[in-house]
Amino acid sequence: MARSTHTVTNQPPPLVGYDVFTADRALVAAVERHLDPALLDEGLGELAALGRTAGSAQVQEWGVLANEHPPRLRTHDRYGHRIDEVDFHPAWHRLLGKGVAAGLTAAWVRPGGHVRRAAGFLVWSQVDAGNGCPLSMTHAAVPALRADPELAAEWEPRLTSMVYDRELRPAGQKAGVLFGMGMTEKQGGSDVRANTTVARPLAQDGTYELTGHKWFCSAPMSDGFLVLAQAPGGLTCFLVPRVLADGTRNVFLLQRLKDKLGNRSNASSEVEFDGTWARRVGEEGRGVRTIIGMVAATRLDCVLGSAGLMRQAVAQAIHHCTYREAFGGKLIDAPLMRNVLADLALESEAATTLALRLAAAYDDGGEQERAFLRLAVPAAKYWVTKRCAPVAVEAAECLGGNGYVEESGLPRLVRESPLNSIWEGAGNVQALDVLRALQREPAALNACLTEVGKARGADHRLDGAIKNLLTELADLEGIEARARRLVERLAVVLQGSLLVRYAPPEVADAFCASRLGGDWGSAFGTLPHTLDLRSVVARAQPLS
Repeated sequence: MARSTHTVTNQPPPLVGYDVFTADRALVAAVERHLDPALLDEGLGELAALGRTAGSAQVQEWGVLANEHPPRLRTHDRYGHRIDEVDFHPAWHRLLGKGVAAGLTAAWVRPGGHVRRAAGFLVWSQVDAGNGCPLSMTHAAVPALRADPELAAEWEPRLTSMVYDRELRPAGQKAGVLFGMGMTEKQGGSDVRANTTVARPLAQDGTYELTGHKWFCSAPMSDGFLVLAQAPGGLTCFLVPRVLADGTRNVFLLQRLKDKLGNRSNASSEVEFDGTWARRVGEEGRGVRTIIGMVAATRLDCVLGSAGLMRQAVAQAIHHCTYREAFGGKLIDAPLMRNVLADLALESEAATTLALRLAAAYDDGGEQERAFLRLAVPAAKYWVTKRCAPVAVEAAECLGGNGYVEESGLPRLVRESPLNSIWEGAGNVQALDVLRALQREPAALNACLTEVGKARGADHRLDGAIKNLLTELADLEGIEARARRLVERLAVVLQGSLLVRYAPPEVADAFCASRLGGDWGSAFGTLPHTLDLRSVVARAQPLS
C-alpha cells in the first residue's frame, strides 16, 4: 500500500490564542511610559483583555469573514421604496461592537483616554482595519462638534458611549451612535474649497437644506455625518443626521459603494444630497477651521492604523521564521533572514513609539503639546503611513510563496497597507501642511525642536541628523519642491530621538546607524552586520 504523500511537516502553527497587546513589548513600554501611574494597573489590564480578544481564534475568524463577505448596497426595498441601506456580515457588527465596548470612541471622556485608546486602536487594527474607519471618525467628531457647545452637549455623550446600537432610528433614542465624514467631491478631492454642495438656510436658525454630492463618504451606515458645503457666508461645516428626530429618514441617497483595493469590510460610498436637512456646526465661512480638529484626530489614527498593520506583519513574519526550517536550521537563526526581520522590527517599533507619543500629547492638552501636535501629526502621518506598504510586502516575502496565498493573511495586510497614506490627505497634502505650520506657527517648530533636543548628546548620529535638519529648515530656497525630503527628515529625527531616550540600546543603535547614520541600503535586510540584531528580533517576537 502506498504511503501518504500529504504528511504535513515544517509548517508553523497559526499565530492565534495569544495576547496581541502584551506580546508587543514596544507598545507595552509606551503605555507604561505615558499613562498616569494611578491609571496604569487598570489600563494595562484593560488592554491585555482586549489583546487576548484580538488574538483569539474566534475574533481572528471574524476579521476574515468580514473581508470575505464585503458590504452590500440596497438602494430600494422589495416594494420600490428608497431605503439606502448597507448590509454587513454579522462578523462586522461583532467586531464593531467589541471596538466600541473597548472604549475606542471614548477617549475624550476617560482619564488618560488618548493613550489608552491609541494602544487599543493599534491592537484592534490588527484584527480588521476596516472597522477602524467608523471608530476613528466617531472618535474624531468630538473636537469638531465642540465648536458648537449646544450640539456638543447633545451629541457627545452618544459619541463617547461604549454601547454599539446598529439600528437606524433617531439618535435621541439610542444609547450610542457612530459618525462619518464627507468632505471630498469628484471635482476637488483634497481641494475642499472647490466643493460645490450648496447649503440653503431654512427658517429655523442654524438649519439648512443641502443639495450636492460627496465623492467619498465612508461608513454610510452611521448615525450622523460632518460635511462641508457652501453656505451664503462661505464654506461651512454641517451635521447631517441619518434619521431625523421625527423618525423619518433624511435624504441620503447612496449612489454606489466603492470597489476598493483593500479595506473591503468597510463600506465607502458616493452620496447625493437633494433637500437634505442639516444643522450648522460653527460659524458660516469657517468650515475648514471647524472640521480641522476632526481631520487632525483621524490623521493620528492613520498613524496608529499603519503602526498596527506593521506590527501584525512583523509578528507574522517573525512567527513564521521561528518555526520554519530551511538549509539545515531555523530561518530565524539565519544571519541574512535575521537582518531582514530586525530591519522590519525597527520600522515597526519606531512607528509605535512615535504614535503613542502623539497620543500622550493629546492627553496632556497643554499649549506646548498642542504646538507639538500641529507639526508632528502631519509629519508622522506622511512618513509612518508611507513605510507601511514596504513593510507589509517584505513581511509577506519572509513567508515565501505562503505569504502570497490568501489564507496566510499577508495579502490582506498588503492590500490594506497603502490606505492610510492616501486617506485623510495624501503625502503631498501632509507635506504642504507641514510647510504651512512652519511658516505661520513658529511655536510648532520650537515645540518639535524642544522634543528632539531632549535626546541631544546621547548619540552622535542623531546629533548629526538634527544639525542637518536645522540646515534644511534654514534654507527656504525651493522649499515646496523639497517638502517631502524635509518632512521625512523631521519624522525620522523625531523617531530617532524617542528611541534613543526610551528603547533598548540595541534598538536605538540599529535605528540611528541605519536611518540617521546612513549605514543602510535601499531595501530591508541591509543593516550593518556588527549590530546586535538577535536582540532586536527577540524583542519583536509575538510569542516567547
